[in-house]
Order: sequence, then structure tokens, then C-alpha cells
Amino acid sequence: MSDSARGCTEPPDAVTEAEVDALVRGICFKTGPPRRLGVEVEWLVHELRDPRLPVSPERLDAVYAAVRTVPLGSALTVEPGGQLELSSPPAASLTECVRTVSADLAAVRAVLRRDGLALVGLGHDPWHPPRRFLREPRYDAMEACLDRTGPAGRAMMCTSASVQVCLDAGYEEPGPLGHVRRWWLAHQLGAVLVAVFANSPLAGDRPTGWLSTRQLRWAQIGTGRAGGPVLDADPRAAWARHVLDAPVMCVRDDGGPWQVPRGLSFREWIRSGAPRPPTRADLDYHATTLFPPVRPRGHLELRMIDAQPGDDGWIVPLAVTTALFDDPEAAETAYRTVKPLAERTHGMAAPHNPLWRDAARVGLADPELREVAAGCFAAALRALPRLGAATEVTDAVEAFRDRYVARGRCPADDLLDELRATARGARSPHPHGKDAPS
Repeated sequence: MSDSARGCTEPPDAVTEAEVDALVRGICFKTGPPRRLGVEVEWLVHELRDPRLPVSPERLDAVYAAVRTVPLGSALTVEPGGQLELSSPPAASLTECVRTVSADLAAVRAVLRRDGLALVGLGHDPWHPPRRFLREPRYDAMEACLDRTGPAGRAMMCTSASVQVCLDAGYEEPGPLGHVRRWWLAHQLGAVLVAVFANSPLAGDRPTGWLSTRQLRWAQIGTGRAGGPVLDADPRAAWARHVLDAPVMCVRDDGGPWQVPRGLSFREWIRSGAPRPPTRADLDYHATTLFPPVRPRGHLELRMIDAQPGDDGWIVPLAVTTALFDDPEAAETAYRTVKPLAERTHGMAAPHNPLWRDAARVGLADPELREVAAGCFAAALRALPRLGAATEVTDAVEAFRDRYVARGRCPADDLLDELRATARGARSPHPHGKDAPS
């Protein structure tokens, strides 16, 4: 959700269905050796002294203005509800990526801390209702569109945060690092990542019954907006069909409010030419309004991981995911380990299938997901030294495995434990206790 609103330009010739198909196929899967990676880390911004207190829009405006004066290697954006996001530049190694983002986060935290605010790693705000901070035509249209399917859209826009791992699409040729294999693996392993890193069991200070409420909200938005395509042997063809058949969120207009059509796919927009013929710019924009769990944007953007607790919690999903995709031996192990899970999807697209629902609801309490997660972490830990990962990164992955995966737990279980302790009178002012920012 880091895509910012873009202005409209003079429309060139309208695009045809054949042109859209060719453009999507050519742009969204750029194949070659996996050489670059990146991460987008979203954070809720809360009061340092008591995260249950609301932060006024005026205060956020002031502190974000101060943050924008800080030189950063990562791109800094603000999400519709005031969440803060840092998007790393493409890195040549895991070590480079971690180093850049860690330094940027330290600089941002220092500015926030001076104003009594903190970045908090939670997949869904446990206390505050959705409240839109940004007032822009894109988000006005998004809100109007998503409201048609219920309140989940506003929660996704304003109260959710994630760790998004970005990886090269892979080789054109088949094999562990081929783009067809990586596309398939991203969707099957994605459910495991949801379960392992679930960190959003609360809304309104009460359990929702799901360990990843954030993933639940995404699923509730619907298949057209937040679903992926059904997997087949040709990822390019599948994604091109998906883009053409997905509903149009809005028709941009420089001269007035953006129209929010109901039930109009991009394919139908091309065929009807109303309210005006769509252009290449409209296609580019339309692609940014689709939020599947795996989004091809030249590279693969894995969007299913909840924001993680602690200052450095985001490093673990980045390291594990990178190892399982970019190390050939680990990629082959991950493929064989997750393959039995595919039967549980019943051929349905993610995240709207039984496997993904189980992952978001019960996490590693599911015996099969726990076993697969253990195998994937073991493969990742063997691969990280081969990828040149720093000792502290490998140690963090190992500590996470021991604390959570080996015990069939995830960070959401800590939040639920703290809620039960609070009910018994042992109140902790911060989520995740000692892991909260200081």
C-alpha cells in the first residue's frame, strides 16, 4: 500500500485488450538471475507512554515533517491511517538491505522519540478504530470502493501494518530459481509465513478469534481486489487475465472527483470505452489498486507477513524468506516441504482458500503447518551462512525458531498471553512487554 497518488496527464491513445495483455506480461515478470532484494516495513505510530492514547493528526503532521528532513537511504511514505513505511532501495545482499533499513529506522525513531512517539510492530492496531489521516483523491476513492464490501477495507487502510519482502522474479528457465517455481512457491509458502509471523490477534482490545486479524481483513475485502489468480503453468498469462478481469477502483479525473464505478472490470472498461477510454496510464494505475498476497511488479512482492514486534523483528521474516527463495538448495527444500500443503487449497486462489484461512486463524497450532515451518526454518538456517548473512541475523532467526516455531507458537500468542495477564491484574503498558520500543 505504499503507492502514492499520481497526477493525471494528457491521455494518449486508448489501450486494447491485446495491448494490455502484452504490457502486463512484459512488465510484471522481468526474469534473470536473482540478484536484488528489498523490504518494505510498515509501522503503527503510538504514544510512547501509553499506546492506547490516540495521536492527533496535527501531531503526526508535525513529527512527519521533521522526519522528512532526515537523510534516509530508504523511501519514506505515510499510509492512509498515518502508519509510517520505509521502502528499502534494491540491495545486492541481505546484509546490505538489513544495514540500510536498520540505520534508517534508528534515525526515524530518534525523531519520533523526541516527540514522545514510537514505531510499534503490530499487524493490526489492537485498540484504535480506523481513522483516515491522509485526504487525497486516491484514498477517497479507495475508501468509497472498499466500503461496498464492509468495514474491512477501512481497517486495512488505516489500522494494519506489514513486512513486505521483495525478490527478483527469477530465471526464465525452469528449476529451483525459475520464475514459474518462485511464483508457485510464493503462494504456497505464503500461508506458512502467515502462520509463523501472525501478530495481530486483537481489535478493540479483544481477541478476534484469528491470530492474524490483518490477514482476515485482507480476505474480507474480496477476491477481485485482494485475491490472487488461480495458479497455472504460465504466471504471466494468469496475472494478465487477473488484471483485465479485476474491478476498476476508480476513474481518475483532473477536473473533479474521481468516479468509483461499480462492478466494472478493466476488460469491460476497454470494451465499453465509458466513461472514457482507458489509457496506458490508467492500466499502470489500475495495477497499483490490486492487493493480492503476491504482487508481481517486475519483481515479486510478498505482502502477507504481519508487522513484527521489537525494533529488529522485521529482520527475521526478511532473512528467512530471502534464504528460502535465493539459495538454490534451500529453495528446493522449501518446495518439497510445502508441496503437500497444496492439496489443502482445493485449487482455490490465495488467500481465499482453506489453507490460508487456517494459517491466519490458528497459526502453528495446525500440526501440518508447524511441521512445514520447522523444516523451512531448518533449511533457511543452513542457507543463511551461504548467503553471507551476518551472525546476528542468523542468531535472530535461530532465536525466533526456538521461541516460536519449535513450540508451535507465533508472536500473536504473546499478545494473547499478555491480555490474559492484564485481565488477572498484571498490566503491561506496551504490547509485547520488554520488546516494546524504549
